Amino acid sequence: MMFSYRLVRLIESHADALAGGLEERVQASSQVAHFRNIRANEMRERVYEIYRHLGEWLLGKNELDIEHRYREIGARRAQQRVPLSEVIQAIVLTHENLWEFLKSEAVMDRAVEIMGELELLQMLEMFFDRAIYYAAVGYEEEVARAPRDAGMLRAI
Repeated sequence: MMFSYRLVRLIESHADALAGGLEERVQASSQVAHFRNIRANEMRERVYEIYRHLGEWLLGKNELDIEHRYREIGARRAQQRVPLSEVIQAIVLTHENLWEFLKSEAVMDRAVEIMGELELLQMLEMFFDRAIYYAAVGYEEEVARAPRDAGMLRAI
């Protein structure tokens, strides 16, 4: 637990740099292009709040708190007309940004062994995160195609 606590404190103390790094990733990614239409510091503020209070989110908040927060974020992005796939990908980028930071900053005993385990976990998580993203893209494409297909069937 001490190790986890140290990592959480490391993340919290670098929250501003992490938020800035994520902002750069979002600006560079074509997969979240609609986020460029959102007020420049809005996403940065939201992500900073999560990184800065990570210990509280992990230890002090319950599932209902997380549900409330992320339903609010999801509703806000829908109002801003950000596609669901991009909302999901922004969360994936937030997670990846955190992993990259931990890989570059974490200094531990048995570092090679621990980093190997973390690398495997990261690869698995990235796989499933991307699977979620692309499933959402496929879903959106099908929903967009459905009205045209229904119109064709009526015309026949």
